[in-house]
Amino acid sequence: MNLLRKIIQIDQELCNGCGNCVPSCAEGAIQVIDGKARLAAEKYCDGLGACLGECPTGALKIIERVAEDFDEQAVHEHLVAQKASQTSLKNEAELGCGCPSDHLQDFSACDKANQPTSHEAGSALTHWPVKIRLVPPAAPFLKGTDLLVAADCTAFAYPAFHGDILKGKAVLIGCPKFDNPQEYVKRFAEIFKNANIKSVTVIIMEVPCCSAMLGILKKAMEEAGVWLPLKKIVVSARGKILQTT
Repeated sequence: MNLLRKIIQIDQELCNGCGNCVPSCAEGAIQVIDGKARLAAEKYCDGLGACLGECPTGALKIIERVAEDFDEQAVHEHLVAQKASQTSLKNEAELGCGCPSDHLQDFSACDKANQPTSHEAGSALTHWPVKIRLVPPAAPFLKGTDLLVAADCTAFAYPAFHGDILKGKAVLIGCPKFDNPQEYVKRFAEIFKNANIKSVTVIIMEVPCCSAMLGILKKAMEEAGVWLPLKKIVVSARGKILQTT
């Protein structure tokens, strides 16, 4: 049923696709699609505006217009479906089933046997898989580690990624623009609660959409009730480190 009510409006000209608003919407009404924040469905938005304060460009505002009525049951089903998708990925990884690409592997025992020759740089990767969505929070290689969270373009842009950035860390990679930021928040919150992470380094590209990764990690720490040392590295498209904070 359509009626006059308050609902979110997203200015597509102002939106830079950062995704900061997504984790703040408890109903899952906002998604980043084709590089822009968009309303997934009118019935998912309650019109309360909890997402407004997270937008760095002022692209969000609450307006009053004729829209589909807020449907609490539809929101519940929407969130259950999202959670089921996340749980399915977690269970497949933990049980060693599903796609062979997500079977847990720890390379640390093989380090000595795989020392590079003098003309090889060598890989600093210590485990598999590396995608945020595929690694279960209970993965043994996450226990007590220094965690590197990398926007997946960074390893291609920064030529010394393995030696300068990855060495000595467990890495998780992903794209906050094309993946679901809320799923990322939930995954990292579980990791921060249970894995006894020592520190977090996040490396992102200079493009605006990449900046959402930092917000995701801060939101996850907040949900987990922990605060960890957090280092941010920004890389240019030409492979230069622009900022370290």
